[in-house]
Amino acid sequence: MDLVNSLNDRLLFAVPKKGRLHQACLDLLQGSDIQFHRHSRLDIALVKNFPLALVFLPAADIPTFVGEGRVDLGITGRDQVAEHDAVTPPTETTGVEEILDLEFGRCKLQVQVPDKGPITRPEELVGKNIVTSFVNLASRYFADLEAGDDGAVTNGAGAKPSKTTIKYVGGSVEAACALGVADGIVDLVESGETMRVAGLKAISTVVESTAILIKSKHPSDPKLVKYIDLIANRIRGVITAQKYVLCTYNIERTKMDAARDITPGKRAPTMSSLEEEGWVAVSVMVPKRDIGNVMDRLEAEGAEDILVTKLENSRTSPETRGSGSRTPPSRG
Repeated sequence: MDLVNSLNDRLLFAVPKKGRLHQACLDLLQGSDIQFHRHSRLDIALVKNFPLALVFLPAADIPTFVGEGRVDLGITGRDQVAEHDAVTPPTETTGVEEILDLEFGRCKLQVQVPDKGPITRPEELVGKNIVTSFVNLASRYFADLEAGDDGAVTNGAGAKPSKTTIKYVGGSVEAACALGVADGIVDLVESGETMRVAGLKAISTVVESTAILIKSKHPSDPKLVKYIDLIANRIRGVITAQKYVLCTYNIERTKMDAARDITPGKRAPTMSSLEEEGWVAVSVMVPKRDIGNVMDRLEAEGAEDILVTKLENSRTSPETRGSGSRTPPSRG
């Protein structure tokens, strides 16, 4: 059976074929138990345990394929969706629908200029040369500045400047100012290290971005729509597991109120009585970023045998009712 025919009766799921989101997406799929094998020269991989096929595409193309219904699901950056929507505004039946913020690939699309140059505000770039790989967003951003006229630079005769020139460059955008190609750039910033090394500084943010899971507004096969929710739930479970750890400890029952304030959990702690009278065992989800302080506070309250376990996956309520709530714990 050829590959094209084998795509019949399968949802199509687009993931970035390379770039900053690629490996994180592969890790997410593995954690979600989406089993596939990709041949080195193919950009399509059939999933073994779902009626699903993965399509490896440039991240910038994924909003187009999903928005037109050629692909049912996709992972890309919010910046790429915004770039697509800037030139092709979504309607009730076109464009993409965001299902889930995946909380990785965090970055900002920023206006940048030479650090030692005279420009300090984006309005000062109106009428000048801008280089970017996000032409649509940059064009809209500077068009809004021109339309607003706030702080617009004028020439010697007092006339309004000519329209800002937006030039496309596919890579090494940060070199454009040093090479004299641009007065400023619009480029993605993650840690800011590349920007600083290039002698640039950010003067405005166009879009803040993370990786997101998106879906088409008109799936290719209505019979397979149920798998979209199932896959989304699996991915959501992995994202939650990455944010939390499972903390277990023993504590005297009389000190449980103080312990519950420290570890309210997503819903409530789970408690069970120990054979030693007056003591309980507690199991609770704790945000990974807080676990060090939580363990210190529990120990100070008299908790013993404090253990922390990494979570591989989860299914939890999307609504968090913990965070300091005094909801009675479940028992048993």
